[in-house]
Amino acid sequence: MSGRTKKELKGITLLGNNKNNYKKDYAPEVLETFPNKHPDNDYFVKFNCPEFTSLCPITGQPDFACIYISYVPGEKMVESKSLKLYLFSFRDHGDFHEDCINIIMKDLIRVMDPKYIEVWGKFTPRGGISIDPYCNYGRKDTVWEKVAFERLTRHDLYPEKVDNR
Repeated sequence: MSGRTKKELKGITLLGNNKNNYKKDYAPEVLETFPNKHPDNDYFVKFNCPEFTSLCPITGQPDFACIYISYVPGEKMVESKSLKLYLFSFRDHGDFHEDCINIIMKDLIRVMDPKYIEVWGKFTPRGGISIDPYCNYGRKDTVWEKVAFERLTRHDLYPEKVDNR
């Protein structure tokens, strides 16, 4: 069977809707999911968001980042337009870099229950320093819990070339 049935797309309200409602602050309620047609296969889905912005909770200055989200879906997958609107909702949200990345991961775990997920934020330098928080999660009592530990302990072992983004 190719394509998606109406039943599979039930609850998808943003895709194809030209009346976007851009939230002014953090809005996890905009995240939508749809059934994974291949839950028996383990495969990665990767999103790159090179235009992420949030606000410093102390100074109110904007912070810019490229956010990388990679996950191995379980029964549900996140719908990409809802993810874009969700990430946009951080635009006027004040939180530290590390908090933003962990919040994103936890919200995606809550709506999808993936087998594995990792979120990495590469923030542009401000004040002469960049901050690149990384977090991950593997479903408990599965091989993915071990993968999460291994990836975390080996994460970023090789320094990247400094390119000032």
